[in-house]
Amino acid sequence: MTQQQPSIILIVDDIMENVNTLFNFLDSHNFEVLVARDGKTALEIVEYERPHLILLDVMMPGIDGFETCKRLKANAETQDIPIIFMTALTDTLDKVKGLQLGAVDYITKPIQQEEVLARINTHLTIHNLQQQLLAKNTELETKNAELAQKNVELEAKNVELDAFSHTVAHDLKNPLTHLISMSDLLMAEFSSDINPQAYQCLQYIFTSSKKMIGIINALLLLASVSKQTVTMKPLDMNSIIARVQQRLTTWQKQYQGEIIVPKKWPVVVGYAPWLEEVWVNYLTNGLKYGGQPPRLEIGATPNQNTVRFWVRDNGSGLTQESMAKLFTPFTRVHKTVVEGHGLGLSIVQRIVKRLGGEVGVESQLGTGSVFYFTLKKES
Repeated sequence: MTQQQPSIILIVDDIMENVNTLFNFLDSHNFEVLVARDGKTALEIVEYERPHLILLDVMMPGIDGFETCKRLKANAETQDIPIIFMTALTDTLDKVKGLQLGAVDYITKPIQQEEVLARINTHLTIHNLQQQLLAKNTELETKNAELAQKNVELEAKNVELDAFSHTVAHDLKNPLTHLISMSDLLMAEFSSDINPQAYQCLQYIFTSSKKMIGIINALLLLASVSKQTVTMKPLDMNSIIARVQQRLTTWQKQYQGEIIVPKKWPVVVGYAPWLEEVWVNYLTNGLKYGGQPPRLEIGATPNQNTVRFWVRDNGSGLTQESMAKLFTPFTRVHKTVVEGHGLGLSIVQRIVKRLGGEVGVESQLGTGSVFYFTLKKES
């Protein structure tokens, strides 16, 4: 263990009797002691040796204690050194003057050694704590500067991401749209004139292009939810569900699924286009992974300040491990071979969180699952 270096005390006094007494006393208490007989010598000493504290006499020939203190405090290199005045003066104005010049304390002659020791230790402790605090503040300022730089870099990355999103939205979606329409046209016009293998290739181009469009739309939605500012309004859930059912017509036919919808809904606040995506993703998930055929029931359960909306399926249920992964982007937990890219439920989570709600799932193996989200009631 490294032994701590002794603190350095500079005694400035023109009376040798006082100097000798203080020198011997402080030396016996493991201080390193420096001595100056006047203010000029004291100022010269601190140029090459920085004391941790100065005991400064007021009445001295030449540069007195007040002037010495004033010069020390005017120097950026020495202004933080604690100064304790030693004075025989009883005039309060002189004591106040010393404190106004920057001294931390004063002791009155004749000097009491134990008092000197107590005051020195107190002000050395305070000074050390101040230096530690200053170091921490400097470190904090450095970290804040680094964080500010990181924010600038992150903002630049966001600008790049926006540019990339724009490219995805226009430069990729448009060619894919042409692939979809052209392959669909070729299948419709020449289905009887081309061989089965070529027709199968056209079908593959058609379905793959639609899948890519779906992935692009999901990625753009996932990115936009974090940045887009929306106005929260009371929602007409019947109209939203009607649009959702229209969008899911093909899915229902493909999986021969049934969706049971209530006639009335409680009123909540939110953003209708986003909420439509929430229902589409939850119900699409239910049609894919529900029973055979899937039977989905949707509904709402009012609570004190929120409404819990839910989708109950007749699937095989989920393990605790699977439920923990459900809302992670690009993660699929079902072994069933169906089309999907693992973005739907992460989109749901991000949207609902932006709308001030929560998402979740309740499930047991063999009993199906209930996927839910909450929104705030209309005030």
